Amino acid sequence: MKKFDVIVAGAGTAGCMTAKTAAKAGLEVGLIDRKATEKIGEKICGNAIGKHHFDTLGLKYPSGNELQSEIAGVKIYSPDMETVFQVESEGLYGFIVNRLLFGQRLLKIAVDAGAALFDSTQVVEPILKDNAVVGVSARDIKTETKIQIQSKVVVDASGFSAVLRKKLPPGIGVDIEVNNEDVAACYREIRQLKEHITGPDFCEIYLDQNTAPGGYYWIFPEGETKTNVGLGVRMTKDFPKPKNQLYRKVLSKPLFRESTVINGGTWYVPTRRPLDCMVGNGIIMVGDSACQVNPIHGGGMGPSMMGGMFAGETIVEALEKGNVTIEDLWQYNVRYIQSYGVKQAGLDIFRLFLLQGVSDEEIDYGMKYQLITEGDILKASMGEDVRLNVTEAARRALKGLGKLSFLRRLRNAARLMRELKALYKSYPTSPEGFEEWKKKTHELITTANRLLSRKE
Repeated sequence: MKKFDVIVAGAGTAGCMTAKTAAKAGLEVGLIDRKATEKIGEKICGNAIGKHHFDTLGLKYPSGNELQSEIAGVKIYSPDMETVFQVESEGLYGFIVNRLLFGQRLLKIAVDAGAALFDSTQVVEPILKDNAVVGVSARDIKTETKIQIQSKVVVDASGFSAVLRKKLPPGIGVDIEVNNEDVAACYREIRQLKEHITGPDFCEIYLDQNTAPGGYYWIFPEGETKTNVGLGVRMTKDFPKPKNQLYRKVLSKPLFRESTVINGGTWYVPTRRPLDCMVGNGIIMVGDSACQVNPIHGGGMGPSMMGGMFAGETIVEALEKGNVTIEDLWQYNVRYIQSYGVKQAGLDIFRLFLLQGVSDEEIDYGMKYQLITEGDILKASMGEDVRLNVTEAARRALKGLGKLSFLRRLRNAARLMRELKALYKSYPTSPEGFEEWKKKTHELITTANRLLSRKE
């Protein structure tokens, strides 16, 4: 049986960053991925990532063929297309990357740091002993042979499938399941356009519950002649297939006339706050497995790499002390949740309001009459508190008919965002006190679902 200090299941953005951080500190790291080496990094996603993540992680900006385009900001369209918010700031500046080449760069960084790569190898389940994870069972895809690998710490970086997390015993302390209602089913295509795209590079997001219920559709530029166009819907009962919606409602736009498909595909995104607890005895969850995704736009590359860095640092510190119990790995929860997790928590409330709690008519009205402003969207996207001038907004709302319910939900959303973020900032520094924190968090989320939902 092979033995390592750390086994990382999944060589995506989160897994590679975890492996790189741990290996660079001198730990023996095994990095496992079911894909062949040359395919690692190839994934269906929006391909957008903020510049600030590269700055935080000390990574070079994408360049050459890895860089598809630079993004100056975001344009948000109302359902009736009459109002457009153009949101720009240093925090929204970013890049559209070639996902395969970016993934290959991260893989090289991890291997160069000393991680041993097991490609074409599928992780099957965790190896458990005395309520702790002590390794993984896997299958060599090329030879169809089963292998077992022992390690002091296991990292589940297997993405939305969360192959290890879902097979953990309930008593280990980690949330095993994620509700479908907190998941977006997405379909996207990279399309070659007949005509050039002109003007500044903005990611375009379209709010339209009729087209994308519980989500939105997007058009992201990839250079002057290509676009990343896709659509995400909330996975509620009888949700429409996103591919069908894209073809029926979006690709009929003049922009796509005579365009051709380069590639396309479906994937799933956990659009919610991070798991309440992302560690157990001998195991850590990172990336989509830990729900480290922006709840509004579904972007996960940046936060997953941050999660990987925090996980690697925590593992190094725990192994220096010689123990990897939930108590020893708890600092990972604290680091992630008190930084990016606070932002995710606020955005989770904003998601319940903007993408699930209001009608197209209310969004049209709110954007047109500035009940929601570019400033509100910018503050929310940056994780800042949204403080609405409710008195002035109420005066405007009274000019319309039946909009007071929308105003109340908007006011409640701003208040609940602040309250949940305050809870996340006070995340317990040890497992002691966690159950009480979790209870308060779930009560607040339940209240948000009740107060922000649209009464038909």
